[in-house]
Amino acid sequence: MSTELQPPELSEAQREIEILRRQLQDRGAFGELVGNSAPMREIYSLIEQVASSSASVLITGESGTGKELVARTIHQLSPRRAKPFIGINCSAIPETLMESELFGHEKGAFTGAASRRAGCFELADGGTLLLDEIAEMPPLLQSKLLRVIEEHSVRRLGSRKEVEVDVRLLTATNQDPEQAVAKGNLREDLLYRLNVFRIQLPPLKDRKEDLPLLAQYLVTMLAEKHARPARFLSPAALSALQFHAWPGNVRELRNVIERAVVICSGEQIERHHFAPYPIDQRERLRNEDTITFPVGTPIEEVERQMIVRTLKKTKNNKTRAAELLGISLKTLHNKLNLYRERGQLDDE
Repeated sequence: MSTELQPPELSEAQREIEILRRQLQDRGAFGELVGNSAPMREIYSLIEQVASSSASVLITGESGTGKELVARTIHQLSPRRAKPFIGINCSAIPETLMESELFGHEKGAFTGAASRRAGCFELADGGTLLLDEIAEMPPLLQSKLLRVIEEHSVRRLGSRKEVEVDVRLLTATNQDPEQAVAKGNLREDLLYRLNVFRIQLPPLKDRKEDLPLLAQYLVTMLAEKHARPARFLSPAALSALQFHAWPGNVRELRNVIERAVVICSGEQIERHHFAPYPIDQRERLRNEDTITFPVGTPIEEVERQMIVRTLKKTKNNKTRAAELLGISLKTLHNKLNLYRERGQLDDE
């Protein structure tokens, strides 16, 4: 009885997947992706499913969520892992240079083309090419990209010769792809070719349970990078991070942690190490602007505390306080006089 042998590169990729599974179980990390929440576990499962194939993958999500890390992980777990991984950001390359960057050029193809240059498709031959912010690519180049995908060959600028390429194409965008098509920023037929498999990354605010793991991972990594003594975050520092909304996602978190690691002179990062980043300020404002009442608190007491807190917030500017409360200045004065008569108001 014969046994079908698997390609050695596929077996290697499967071994890598098993290593990452154990890493996830032990440390809550999947390669360079960190998080043990349900949304991230779903992402890891999708990566495992698609990595061994040659299918195109469209990675979507807000800026800073880790789209390039997902692409690199897919490449690392694929049979192409020994070949190049090339990534370019379509929004960062001038339109006049993008075609040359993608497809290459011959000597003298344009002013300044002093020698032949291979483009990203040729450089990634046998491996993986990531086109980040694909919706920012000019429409004319999108049509040329579609031809390359269909024919598996590129033509350098200034050349008549087609060069065959074997590239797995991954794309990413922080826009909604369907909306980008509706706005005319992305060709619909190109989207069909790119969107064979889609991975949608969640924003950090939707997986806050991963924040302690992420923060500690970043502290360890960045302390080693900068040769600093920081080893962990104090409970107060971690609490401040948990409150923040993180509109810049993991990239913003990394920037905040990196600064704290650099300026921290001991092993423990405190919340003051985040200054002048406005995390503390936002938390303080939240505490000043929020009042919590137990169930069953009398309406009169709720009203009194709201008035007193609003006056404090406006630094006793009664006209402004009345505007915020939506009552007349006369009503506010009447309420304050009543509280004084009852001994419920301490005038400063």
